[in-house]
Amino acid sequence: MRQVTQRPRDGRIEVKEVPAPTAGPGWALVENRFSLISAGTERTKVDFGRASLVGKARARPDLVKKVVDRARTEGVRSAVELSRERLSEPAPLGYSSAGIVRSLGVGVEGFAPGDRVACAGAGWANHAELVAVPRNLLPRVPENVSLEEASYATLGAIALHAVRQADARVGEFVGVVGLGLVGQLVVRLLSASGCHAVGIDVDGTAVGLAATAGATRAFLRADPSLEPAVLEASRGIGLDAVIVCAAAGDADPIDLASRLVRDRGRIVIVGDLPISADRRLFYEKELELRLSRSYGPGRYDRDYEERGRDLPAGYVRWTEQRNLQAFVDLIASGAIRPSELTTHRFPIDRAGEAFALLEGKGANRPFGVLLEYPEGAAAAREPAPVRPARAAGRGTVGLVGAGSFARSTLIPELKGAGAELAVVTSARGLSAADAVSRAGFERVASSVEEILDDPAIDALVVATRHSDHASLAAAALAAGKAVFVEKPLAVTPEQLAEVEQALRAGGRLMVGFNRRFAPLTVRLREAIGPMSDLVVTCRVNAGPLPAEHWLHDPEDGGGRPVGEGCHFVDLLSHLAGAPAVSISAVAVPQAGREIGASDSFTASFRFANGAVGSLVYSGGGATGLPKERIEVFGGGLSAVLDDFRRLDLYRGRHTTHRLAQDKGHRAELACFVRSLRGEAELPPVETYLASSRATLALADSLRTGETIALA
Repeated sequence: MRQVTQRPRDGRIEVKEVPAPTAGPGWALVENRFSLISAGTERTKVDFGRASLVGKARARPDLVKKVVDRARTEGVRSAVELSRERLSEPAPLGYSSAGIVRSLGVGVEGFAPGDRVACAGAGWANHAELVAVPRNLLPRVPENVSLEEASYATLGAIALHAVRQADARVGEFVGVVGLGLVGQLVVRLLSASGCHAVGIDVDGTAVGLAATAGATRAFLRADPSLEPAVLEASRGIGLDAVIVCAAAGDADPIDLASRLVRDRGRIVIVGDLPISADRRLFYEKELELRLSRSYGPGRYDRDYEERGRDLPAGYVRWTEQRNLQAFVDLIASGAIRPSELTTHRFPIDRAGEAFALLEGKGANRPFGVLLEYPEGAAAAREPAPVRPARAAGRGTVGLVGAGSFARSTLIPELKGAGAELAVVTSARGLSAADAVSRAGFERVASSVEEILDDPAIDALVVATRHSDHASLAAAALAAGKAVFVEKPLAVTPEQLAEVEQALRAGGRLMVGFNRRFAPLTVRLREAIGPMSDLVVTCRVNAGPLPAEHWLHDPEDGGGRPVGEGCHFVDLLSHLAGAPAVSISAVAVPQAGREIGASDSFTASFRFANGAVGSLVYSGGGATGLPKERIEVFGGGLSAVLDDFRRLDLYRGRHTTHRLAQDKGHRAELACFVRSLRGEAELPPVETYLASSRATLALADSLRTGETIALA
């Protein structure tokens, strides 16, 4: 299928041929007919892409901070490589479209193939011939609504939620500052609701368009009579509310709104602008400042958006899905006619021209710019997979999941180890296509099953989100493939049992516990030798992750104790020379997060050979401190391993070993590839299973507060 992408490095807009996405449980695969380019939001993305590196840094200091923090904790090389990868990775564009349901994932009720729907969501409702969209972002489109107009549903829901946030009531005078696409829709919604809309913009074309759409009055921002004229238009009272849809580099739209609104009026912020206010005026008028977050309640809630868990109407009447449906229903009733805003239409092949229009101003300013998709075009061009003839046993791998870690670390190390990169697949297709064009894979697979059915593929490399690791590993083992699965192996005991069941028939499995392969870890383990009277400690200054990061999600990422803590459980066991037999853990309680997923905790271990260990993991420290410190004591040896850069050994005399930071990825993947060729043995699979059991026991101990014994 064809998809519109942007390369963040230089902002280039390209139409790429990429694999179709897949519709997982609770999702639908939709064949787009139209998608709407948001002139405001998407122009911002394009401008950011075209900016120089210095310009990008000025525009997004938060991203610069992330790079600096990574350099401190992971090393400059790692930070630079990841930054280069992110800037080269093609990004999807679009978040508002409409089309026909082609197929449904498990558990999607109320829809059937052939249904007409609108689609919402950045990263999902893309400018592409086929899109996979979660159930709660799919409003049904009645027969009397064209799919062209339905493609406005997402922006319509944004406008509708803003009107709800303004608490606009029949007969009230409501200002709209910023008359771009969302502002124009707000004007129309206010007029349809019986309000008097007063529009304001810096552009005369936008002002004229609002005036023809039912605005009571519409003004240029530069009009010297603006403020007295608005007061007169509102019958001397002032505006009851002002909805600020403008994007600006300063707070002028808020200052203007605070002067125009009446005593005890309401100001709602929709656009991207700095929020500051004249306190004196806000105090004297006792004004209320509100923000409008996207399409409505449910937005940015993974449970609602991605898992389809609805919010009861008795508690949350207008969720984002209900706002989407309400806007489509307003089109069906004739109260709103989005087609009045359509200024340009382009076939997807000419998407570059469509985005170039976003630079237009004045009479050339675009509003509704639509991309069109011919019926059945994606299916007509889907090629049959080409499988080059090759013999097994040559280190040929298939990759499932092609995210940033796979591209920045796994793929380069696999290539460096001499693996033959045969085939790749990913849930959304675009990252897999990029892996073919830039990383050297031969082809893209339409599914994991296609890889597993190929007898020439020696191994499956699993680099998806954590919740899929166990099922993919088990399926590959059942198909007779060797498996390299990124950590963790499983996020629940049931998932781990599924892998263990698959291993009973044999098979080769390696889990991405790379730290045991780090050169300084190898040297430390050699120094320890057969000693068992050890005390091993590990302190991890992990640093914070955003609260909404998927790793915190117990279902998807396992939480940090499982998703990241597994690394250090394995490392402690490896250095102790035996599996853990009991674990006791305690976490720092964190609001809104279950205790088993806390990112700050301590754990104590007893190992089968009598050694003991401790893990201190914190997501709340400063990133300036090196991330990982391991200490080992026993048998006359004391050792300190600092961030895999320096190893100090004390045994009679003090010796120091220094290297560039190396956490073992290269040696680990080299071992895996050599094992595929029969040139090396993998570590005993029981060590991976034991570390995985111990990690799940750690999470269990965090939840229950009890010491967990392991067989």
